[in-house]
Amino acid sequence: MEVTLPVAQILAAESKLGEGVLWDAERQLVWFVDIKRHRLWRYDPATGAATFDEAPDQIGWAIPAEGGLLLCGLKDGLYTFAPESGHFTFLCDVPGEPASNRLNDACTDPWGRVWFGSMDDAEQAASGRFYLFDRGDIRPVGPAGVCITNGPAVNAQGDRIYFTDTLGKRIMVAELSPGGLGEARPFADTGALFPEAFPDGPVVDAEDHVWTGLYLGGRVARFSPDGELVATIPMPARDITKIAFGGAHLRTAFVTSATKNMEASDMATYPQAGSLFGFEAPVAGFAQARAKLG
Repeated sequence: MEVTLPVAQILAAESKLGEGVLWDAERQLVWFVDIKRHRLWRYDPATGAATFDEAPDQIGWAIPAEGGLLLCGLKDGLYTFAPESGHFTFLCDVPGEPASNRLNDACTDPWGRVWFGSMDDAEQAASGRFYLFDRGDIRPVGPAGVCITNGPAVNAQGDRIYFTDTLGKRIMVAELSPGGLGEARPFADTGALFPEAFPDGPVVDAEDHVWTGLYLGGRVARFSPDGELVATIPMPARDITKIAFGGAHLRTAFVTSATKNMEASDMATYPQAGSLFGFEAPVAGFAQARAKLG
């Protein structure tokens, strides 16, 4: 079940809360964020160049969108980001979201719709829930009453969506179509499999298997479409957050990590914590659709 693969430290980003890693197939770049340091990173695998832009507030995710922009989820709502100028522009707030919440993770589906979640910034209240951004319209969808949401993640066919309840240590799944969303049902009880860890950002590969980072777990895990644990891969950091498949053949797994809950002794054990990591995966991913803004 445990598979040991060569894992490289790609970028010593020293992230406090590295998250939201995503492959930009058009630009051939990796985007990821450091939520707590308000940083939006870009990394070019071809040259090794890496830079970051300062966001106006905590930034949970950034997704390539139409018109050469990125759509970003910040603490107070949605923004667009222009990579050439490094400028963030406020787009809209999320109706009904309390000021104590922030946005956390997101993905697109094959139709360019954006699925995202919110969470209590103090990680205590069950005030988070999931939303759908559909060409400018925002509406609540899927599970509610969640403290820390992660995902969603949509498969390549667009007929399944996965929702993560991080503190509840569970991943849920629902049927998806262009016109509807089914009832979310249990997919994987990660608490039973990894009692010490918390499921973080999920992603789906080209074989319809679900991968998740394991916060406090020091590894990533892969589940079959039936929710069976089929593999774990040890990582050189304790708090693993999100995974994205990229590179020329979409077989490089890029992995973000965090340090915000680590003491000096923890950092001595995991000196590369907070880095962007990478390994060659046994299976490819697929390129996400660009977000439709209007």
